[in-house]
Amino acid sequence: MTDLALRHSGAFRIWLIAIAAALSLSLWARPAQAEAYLLIDASSGKVLQATNATQPWYPASLTKIMTAYVTLSAVKQGRINLDTLLTVSPNALSQAPSKMGFPAGTQVTVDNALKMMMVKSANDMAVVLAEGVGGSVDGFSALMNETARQLGMTQTHYVNPNGLPDDRQISSARDLGILSRAFYRDLPEYQYYAHLPGIKFGRRITHNFNKLIGRYPGADGLKTGFICASGFNLVASATRNDRHLIAVVLGASSSAQRTVKAAQLLEKGFNGSKLAWLKPSLGTVEQLPPVDALPPNLRDQVCGPHRKRPAAEDADDDIEITLDNQSDVANPTYALAKLQTNIKASDILSVPAVLAQPVIVYTGPARTGSALIAADAEESARQAASIAAHKKRRKAAKTAKKPAAHKPEKQEAKQDSKPAASKHAAPKPAASGKTKHATASASEPAAKPAAKPAAKPAAKPAAHPAPKPAAAAPAKPKPKPTASQKDSAPKT
Repeated sequence: MTDLALRHSGAFRIWLIAIAAALSLSLWARPAQAEAYLLIDASSGKVLQATNATQPWYPASLTKIMTAYVTLSAVKQGRINLDTLLTVSPNALSQAPSKMGFPAGTQVTVDNALKMMMVKSANDMAVVLAEGVGGSVDGFSALMNETARQLGMTQTHYVNPNGLPDDRQISSARDLGILSRAFYRDLPEYQYYAHLPGIKFGRRITHNFNKLIGRYPGADGLKTGFICASGFNLVASATRNDRHLIAVVLGASSSAQRTVKAAQLLEKGFNGSKLAWLKPSLGTVEQLPPVDALPPNLRDQVCGPHRKRPAAEDADDDIEITLDNQSDVANPTYALAKLQTNIKASDILSVPAVLAQPVIVYTGPARTGSALIAADAEESARQAASIAAHKKRRKAAKTAKKPAAHKPEKQEAKQDSKPAASKHAAPKPAASGKTKHATASASEPAAKPAAKPAAKPAAKPAAHPAPKPAAAAPAKPKPKPTASQKDSAPKT
């Protein structure tokens, strides 16, 4: 082989190696499936399981974990307090659902805004908190990004406090695990906000979108999230026998799927495996190497027309889990006993939630005791009056339309005119009995019979051929006279 051939052969090999390396990097950088999972020990940060954990992802409403962390850190530092009144701005009101929908100018405490945001995932309340703590959405986003940097969330960037769609808003299962661990570690006095069973605003009751709360043994947090591009996400926390685990699920196809997957991860972590020591250590969550890639966009998979029930951007509470909560009230000890058994993760959704009293939320200054009860009753009465007024307006609108259209009168007119026509047509099947004239005369004015007196006798014989008198019958031929009769007949 000549030197030239050898050089070409070597160059070809190098080219092949470069192509293979590029392909392997590309395949490694992209997720093998459109989902990401992470399970960590909250105390040590040890990674127990990881799948695509460092793949960048759109965090959706999991963003609100950081919003709560920054807000509660400001409370802990004394810059604001839980009773501080914040005002709903036009910008907050303009946010897409899910939201509370309070009119601009409404005031709400930091405490109530946090409860509404964490349970109902209210996007308007996230903006209220952002503007109240950071002065503006941009100012608060800067605080969020600075906090993320301090916590070591190297794959995260925020541009809004609620997670509504924005291509610039990115995180990963790794970074969300770091944040969730910091929430419990740095703000233990405020863990209450992570596992509220539900909220009650007047007549409206909203249960926590995290279906593990009250259903999975030891579940104590944390937050759900959804936009079409990211799929259904969940950060779930649970504690058993002084062991605290955090599971992160990104990209599930439904709220039910994210709940089951989180339960499976937690079950695996709590039950462990006798052969777990054979698996190589994955280190701590902070040690997971980030991937330089773009977030997957799951819009077509999650919100495409091929789905029987396409999801929507405001479907954070995707109603796919139907449970008989009435049985919890009737026999709560049964539900508790069922929860205490070693249930399968796939059975989680069949277990009725242990209902806890929803927390009362309200607008205006902080209230306690009888003042809180009075505020709740007042809001309930206001909502009831609003509903009644709405029904009354709808009923009045329907009633107002009826006279304008005169539909009943037209129908009555048709009913009045139909019998005359039907009476004329009715005698057709009858072959005997009443005559056509006799039937028609019942619907004609009284003057008409007097105008046709002579026609009646003539019409009757024609209409009644059966009862003809014997004189009208054809005469029988006379017998011919006999000879004697001819002789005796008178002659002229």
